[in-house]
Amino acid sequence: MPRKPLGPSSLAIHGRPEQRSEHSPVASPIYQSSTFVHPVGSTEEVLYTRYGNNPNQLTIGTRLAALEGAERAIFVASGMGATALAHQAVLRPGDHLVSSAWIYGGTRRLFTEEFGRIGIEVSFVDPSTGRWKQQIKQNTRAVFVETPTNPLMRVLDLGPLGKLCKSQGIALIVDSTFASPINLRPLEHGADVVIHSATKYLNGHSDIIAGAVVGTEALVEEVRRLMQVWGQALDPLAAWLIERGLKTLAVRIERHNANGLAFANWAAEHPKVTAVHYPGLATHPDHKLARRVLGGFGGMVGLTVKGGARGAERVLRKLRLATHAPSLGGVETLVSEPRLTSHASLTPAERQAQGIPDGFLRVSLGIEDAVDIIADFEQALAGL
Repeated sequence: MPRKPLGPSSLAIHGRPEQRSEHSPVASPIYQSSTFVHPVGSTEEVLYTRYGNNPNQLTIGTRLAALEGAERAIFVASGMGATALAHQAVLRPGDHLVSSAWIYGGTRRLFTEEFGRIGIEVSFVDPSTGRWKQQIKQNTRAVFVETPTNPLMRVLDLGPLGKLCKSQGIALIVDSTFASPINLRPLEHGADVVIHSATKYLNGHSDIIAGAVVGTEALVEEVRRLMQVWGQALDPLAAWLIERGLKTLAVRIERHNANGLAFANWAAEHPKVTAVHYPGLATHPDHKLARRVLGGFGGMVGLTVKGGARGAERVLRKLRLATHAPSLGGVETLVSEPRLTSHASLTPAERQAQGIPDGFLRVSLGIEDAVDIIADFEQALAGL
């Protein structure tokens, strides 16, 4: 009789469980070593941390692959490193990439400022138009999307896009950072490659920088080769911290989901909040899709407060529990202004056209008590 598959929490904590030897440590040791003793005369690969085969690095790669339902996964030194290496593993000079226009500013800079230098052409598509096929050329090799998106939390339907990519023989690359494998597993919806900024939910404690790439054995092995050349290996201590973070991923995401929904429902009724962006709200343009494809609506909420940039600054100065800081996905609630971070390169008019006016705040709900987070924003908004 086949063994029942493990649930996400069990996978995150144990991976594929094996019998432990007596007196072995319950918590993994940190292999804080750059190199390891190599057998004399052996033709086996040298164990060397820059090669990505340190035991701490291998453990978390296996763990994430199990969570995503993939053949293999690898962690690298940053989320942007993961994005760059994943695309370099798929694309070559002379190739064409079709990208969603709804992407992180750092990724857009990579595509517009750097890919041209290595002979890769990039075209952008507004996902709301659905004009993916019209942008595919003879030399198109991949399509890239984020879902949910930053900072409007739009949810893209990967199923039809995955079918289109397969019919054209091209790869679908998905940045799934905002969802985590608890809320979405893109490979189940037709994606070929998944990217995470592991700095965020996978680690969950705002104390490391890392990225991850998930896919087939061949794809990840190519990413590992590139990682060795470009020096993107993850430090063993960071890998150990990610393993510790993964153990609570499922329960953290459950709380993030609950806090996100409670906060969004509250904000939607507040007279000094003019707009709320959260896929769990019936007013969100992708609510029906989110209910169908997501395991939870997430802990990210976009909102616009009255008073524009000055109003946002007044709110930020009065917050006591929430912290004004970039990044997201930690156990603590973080708030940032896209006008000064991810979308700082755009003019106010350009941001307005994208639905990100001055006064827009991106809130990463932590795992504090929801009533306390709401009370903190309530007192901060009272000053407007």
